[in-house]
Amino acid sequence: MSTLGLTQALSSQDRWPLHSVAQTQALEQQAQATLPANTLMQRAGLATAQLAMAIEPHARTVWLACGPGNNGGDGLEAAVHLQAWGKQPIVTWLGSEAKATPDSKQAWLRAKALGVTFAKQPPHDFDLAIDALLGIGVQRGPEGLMAQWLSAIQASKGPVLCVDIPTGLLADTGEWLGHTQIHHATANSHGQRHTLSLLTLKPGLFTADGQDAAGHVWFNDLGVAASPRPSAWLQLHVATTANRPHNSHKGSFGDVSVIGGAPGMAGAAMLAGIAALHGGAGRVLLGLMDEGAHHAVTAAHPALMVRAPVELDFATSTVVCGCGGGDGIHALLHTVLSSSEKLVLDADALNAIARDTALQILLKKRSKRQKPTVLTPHPLEAARLLNCAAKDVQHNRLQAAQLLADTFQCVAVLKGSGSIIASPHHNAVINGSGNVLLATAGTGDVLAGLMGAYIARRDDVFEAASHAVFAHGHVADIWPSDGPALDAATLAASVR
Repeated sequence: MSTLGLTQALSSQDRWPLHSVAQTQALEQQAQATLPANTLMQRAGLATAQLAMAIEPHARTVWLACGPGNNGGDGLEAAVHLQAWGKQPIVTWLGSEAKATPDSKQAWLRAKALGVTFAKQPPHDFDLAIDALLGIGVQRGPEGLMAQWLSAIQASKGPVLCVDIPTGLLADTGEWLGHTQIHHATANSHGQRHTLSLLTLKPGLFTADGQDAAGHVWFNDLGVAASPRPSAWLQLHVATTANRPHNSHKGSFGDVSVIGGAPGMAGAAMLAGIAALHGGAGRVLLGLMDEGAHHAVTAAHPALMVRAPVELDFATSTVVCGCGGGDGIHALLHTVLSSSEKLVLDADALNAIARDTALQILLKKRSKRQKPTVLTPHPLEAARLLNCAAKDVQHNRLQAAQLLADTFQCVAVLKGSGSIIASPHHNAVINGSGNVLLATAGTGDVLAGLMGAYIARRDDVFEAASHAVFAHGHVADIWPSDGPALDAATLAASVR
């Protein structure tokens, strides 16, 4: 982790530990019990001021919107340093000397003594805004004057630095509290929006609305070592290609059997098959349900070995089931669940299992037979499996993914902004790759096929699934802004 006073961009390691609000608050209490009074707030203020100047080194006027609690105290401490460095910090503070926490009161006294300007309203013009209104202990959304200031921050065209967490964002889930929302122009201006996460990194910064809200995330541990047992991990880098021995053949890298492609939906299965080929599978057998499409698919993609589903040997290959399967996939699932060695269940296969308790029992039994399974639902499919609403899934994506994994005793990949990979035997992983380019039809089929290729040649299915999700999103991350559209077919041919 970082040394004292060092703020880091999240680029120096593959995975970063994420800690919940409860874990962070416990760590803060432990540190305060051993450190001199005001130490953590002073360190947080210094880190905030340093990052502010790194973001906008030529800024002259800095507006600091400070709330009544300790998050606002961090902002007051930042104002102290900015004033000492010859800048013009203007503080709007919702606290008071009488009601301030002890640390915040000391920060206010230091700011007043140094001549920091306090105002009742935001300045008309400023070069940088610092959001220090509400922190991770938030219980309700901003109201009144605080809401007005937050709207002014979000509507500003200049850079914004959020202290610890964007105001109104829940640190555990990435969900906006109450009616808080972020101005879309600000959310999409990623280079203009920054968040300095203090003491620990919080899961909500990286999933659901968190990525749009936080923008570029920085981290400073304030010189305090966190627990080695985080609540989840953030995945930022993995090797997207594997070294292969020269003395290899197609049998060295496993077979992937894709089952799906009901009449009118052959394209979904075909996308999964192409992705599996490009993802490194030795052979890809396409169990196409639409018999009338066999010749056309073979002619267009001769590397795919097109078969009827009943002709495939599920026990000797990794099976990817459900892509474009329609209602007809239900009739195949009993055999698929009973005989597949490794299995990826996607799309219509998930919907069929959600409607059939007998299939759910077969799915749960696979774990006892040491037959690994990966589920790849989007939020609505996850909701069907959990017998709830999609909004309930999105309300706490980490919890929903873990519940899926525990309920069905498998690896669950909950797709979306900050896709989550969960397992009964691992801390969940939030994926850090991918962007809005993936929000188009067919990209989920591509992920399912790529997943099949990755788990076919790896023993650790959880790690294979995590790497496949990252590799899938990485294509979108490196896609040239002036390049062709990244449709699903192009994505399938680009994954590795």
